[in-house]
Order: sequence, then C-alpha cells, then structure tokens
Amino acid sequence: MQTNDRQITELMKSINEGHAQLPDFQRGWVWDDSRIKSLIASITNNFPVGAAMFLEYGNDNIRFKYRTIEGVDIQNTTPSELILDGQQRLTSIYSSLYSSKPVHTRTDKGKDILRYYYIDIQKALDPSVDRVDAIISVPETRVITSNFGRDIDLDISTQDKEFEKKLFPLNIILDYIKIQDWQNKYYAYYDYDVNIIQEFTKFNNLLVMPTMQYKMPVILLGKETPKEAVCQVFENVNTGGVSLTVFELVTAIFAMDDFELRKDWEERQAAYFSGDLLSIMNATDFLTACTLLSAYKKGGTVSCKKKDVLNLSLTEYKKYADDLTAGFVEAEKILQEERIFVSRDLPYSTQLIPLAVLCTLLAEGNRIKITNIKNKIKQWYWCGVFGELYGSANETRYVNDVVGVMDWINDERNLPKTVQDAYFNPMRLLTLQSRQSAAYKGIMALILKNHCMDFISGREMDFTVYKSENIDIHHVFPKDYCEKQGYPKAKWNSIVNKTPLTYSTNREIGGVAPSKYLAKIEAKGEVTSNTLDIYLESHFLDVSDCRNDDFDKFIIHRAKTLLNVIETATGKAISGRDSEDVINAFGDKLI
Repeated sequence: MQTNDRQITELMKSINEGHAQLPDFQRGWVWDDSRIKSLIASITNNFPVGAAMFLEYGNDNIRFKYRTIEGVDIQNTTPSELILDGQQRLTSIYSSLYSSKPVHTRTDKGKDILRYYYIDIQKALDPSVDRVDAIISVPETRVITSNFGRDIDLDISTQDKEFEKKLFPLNIILDYIKIQDWQNKYYAYYDYDVNIIQEFTKFNNLLVMPTMQYKMPVILLGKETPKEAVCQVFENVNTGGVSLTVFELVTAIFAMDDFELRKDWEERQAAYFSGDLLSIMNATDFLTACTLLSAYKKGGTVSCKKKDVLNLSLTEYKKYADDLTAGFVEAEKILQEERIFVSRDLPYSTQLIPLAVLCTLLAEGNRIKITNIKNKIKQWYWCGVFGELYGSANETRYVNDVVGVMDWINDERNLPKTVQDAYFNPMRLLTLQSRQSAAYKGIMALILKNHCMDFISGREMDFTVYKSENIDIHHVFPKDYCEKQGYPKAKWNSIVNKTPLTYSTNREIGGVAPSKYLAKIEAKGEVTSNTLDIYLESHFLDVSDCRNDDFDKFIIHRAKTLLNVIETATGKAISGRDSEDVINAFGDKLI
C-alpha cells in the first residue's frame, strides 16, 4: 500500500480518459447541491477534503466489473486503477470543475436537478465574504427565475452575460487553455480596462492557479492485494457513505460473468425472505450460508470466513442458491414449531445460518422430516440459545456445528461442539431482565410452546393469535404491586415473573395483586375458577402461589419449572440448582 499526493488536474484527466474507473459495487453518487458548493469552497481555499483510495487493476487476482464515473463518455477502456473510496468527492469534482455537462445533483429535499457552478470574482477576492457565498449554482439554462418563472433574477446564458456579471464558470478552472480563452475574451469585453485586468490577475493568482495545483492524498493498493484485504481496508477507511460489504465485492466479481447478483438476491428476498422471521437475513448472510454449504459438500476443510465467501465461485452459487433458499424456508418452519414467530423474538439471527444449511443438507432424502433427526436439530438449536454461544466468533461455530451435527445424526456418540459446550447457570434466571438476551427470548418461546392460553379468552397463543392479539411479555405479579410491597427488583423484573399475555388481558390485570386480578376476571363471568387455573398452569405458573399472593414461593416454584423446561429442550442436566448462591438468591434449592 502506498500513499502519495496527486494533483487534481492529473486525477480528473485520468478519470476523463477512463484510466480510473469505479468497480461495479460502488453505488451511484448522491451529493446534493449544497454539499457540492461546500466541496468547491474547500478546494478553492486549498483546504483538505480527505484522501481517496485506489486499487491497481490488471491481473487475475481481483476481477471486478467496472464502469466510468457519471458523465464520462469514454467506452471500452480497461482501467489501470479502480476507485474504492472517494467516489462521491471525485465525481463531484469531475462534474463541477472539469466536465462541460451540467451537474446531476439534488436539492436539500432530494429533488433531482441539473446545475452549473460559477464563482463571483469580486466576492471571491473579498476577505469578508465566506468562500461558499461566492459560489452559485444555476440551472442548465443558466437562467435563475422567480415568481413562477415570470421574473428573471440572473441570466448568464451567454458568455457576454458571464462577463457582465463577473461570474467565472468553474467547469473550466482545471483547463489552462480554456481559462486563457475565457480571460482573453473577458479582457476584450471590458476593452482591456486596467482595473479589470488587475482584478482578474489577482483572482487568477489567488484562486485559479492554486486550484489547478491542488493536490489530494491517494492511498494506492497494489494489484496483488487479496480480495479480503480490499474489503477490510475499505471498511477501515470508509467511515462515511455506503460501507463496502462482502456482498458488494462478490456482486462485482460475478458481474464479470454477466450475472446480476443484486437482482438475483432482491428477487429471492422478495419471494422468500420478506416474512417476519427471514426478513432479518441480509445478502451477506445468504452468501456466508452458501459458502458454508458449498464447502461442506466439497468435503475436506470446511470454512466460511470472509476470504472464503469472496472466493465463492458463480458456478457454486448457482448450484446451491435455490436449495439453500428452500433450506431457509424449512428453518423458518422449525422455528415456528418452536414458537419463535417474529424476528424480534429470535434469540440469535446468526444461528439461522447453520440451521438453514443443516436443513438444506437434510432435505436430501427428506431426512429433515424424520422425527429423531428433527429432534436433534432442535436440541442443538436450544443448546446454542441457552448456552448463549452465538454471540461472537460465529464463522468458526457455524462450521463446527454443521459438521458436528451432521456427524451426530450419523453417529449418536459424536456430540456437536455447541451441545458439548452448552451450560446454563440457574442464577442466570435472575439476570434475564429484558428481551435483549437470547436466553430470555428462548424461555418465552418455550412458554408459548407449552400451548399457553390467554387468561381471559383461553385462546392458545399460536401463530395466528400471536399476530392478531398483540402478544407481548408482561409481569405476573405486576410491577406497581411489587414496588409497593418492596419486593426486590432482581426477582420481580426477572424472566421468572414474566409471561406472554395479550394487550387486552394485561390492561385488565392492572397493578394489583394476582388474587385480585384473578377474582376480577372471574367476577366478570368471563372464565370459571377451574378453567382459569388451567390457563395459569399452561404458563408454568403455580396456581396456589398466585391465588395466595405468595411471591416468594411463586419465584421458587416457577424458577424450578423453567429450569426443568430448559433441561428438556437442551437435553442437558442443569447443575448447581442447590448451590449456596442459588439458596441465598432464591430462598431455597431449585431441585
């Protein structure tokens, strides 16, 4: 990697001749009129505008489809360099200070407009005037009007009118011959007035020539730079604008073979990934899963790190993309069976990747439909959730789990790493206070999976009810009641005192003791006492504790039950249920 300063005239000539182009992953530039004027002001003041980053282009290490900067007419020219960072600045400079075409920009409100940029010679020389105020943009007609077009505020539609208003066209400021031509005609227009010549000479010396000599730092990556390094360096340098993702790079690589990856993903996304659960998956996630699937199918060492995704071939993508899509759909069905219905309740979005790959692999011979196999998939899934193992270093775990689960399915003795590593500390129940954690979401799903029923309607909280009745997580012993009783927040605000309820039922509960709100529900004749008890039990709630308002016993009994449920889901015994810490925190053993 090299860094050097390049003269702006050299950069613009390189862009204009097609020697410097954009890789196809770069999006269209979006700078508005005000920002372009600020950029021009900085350059004409000789202020720094940040570095650009280029990549030497011309070998087989990195093959991207490329395109010229907007406004460049050259075609069928292979670039010697690709612009990785600085596209918007360089495009703005090229179109406003070099190209003869009007600049395609936007208003502050996002409306597309075409503009030419001028600088007021007298204002530019006045030290009391902010440079940006000396720069004006005019429509492509070069006429500014008001009163719905009836009044002309400024007309510089001819060169003589430019001379009259002393407005210098900025799109010639980097071309010495054009500057000289404009200057000669400007002098002639004023009959070679000494004051005019002196004024323009000062303008030329203080602004025009320094702008022509303006230099911009350029970081140049050598052509031997690996693809993953290009991606990483870009992420580190590009602190603003559109970040470069692995997907953008692969899109540009596939485009060399005339395959539109972005279009393929957008169509796939609209058809299969637009539901509440799968909408959380992005294009890079899909490529990571495809790389993992392809690597497993090839045999040998399996890996799906960034460098592996960047080396995914178009042939491999085409071979597996449709099957993988079906695998994601199957994964969604499994999650819904486990009562995870929407993305906000998904413990780990990252765990969807190996789950989908496993579903794809097991679709062969329809093995995913075999109860024993599906149960192993679910056990592995819940071990990941309650072991809270998918928070970091995921690519390695993806590989370990896909390989490990497939080995486990084929041989009972080969436990996958996530099943081996999973451990749930009973004390964790009290620290699960909000839905941000995976285990918190997991416990809610297991309560729903127990066919829990609404306290008033008795409707089971299946997918339809969950969507239509605004199901959310609420306190069993209400917050207001607990605070008045002085119960410790660590207990009453933990997952142990929470359960899924409809909005209308929670509103009916209010802030009173359980015995009171249960009696209130019964008094309205909406449900009998015996039936209501069944509803409570479907939430793993001890009926006696609730009806007697026995908070301490309630916490102990429900904690025991939740630990039992977690053991069943993970297939692993939870140790430490009778530890000193547990007894001190809960008031009793949780055995």
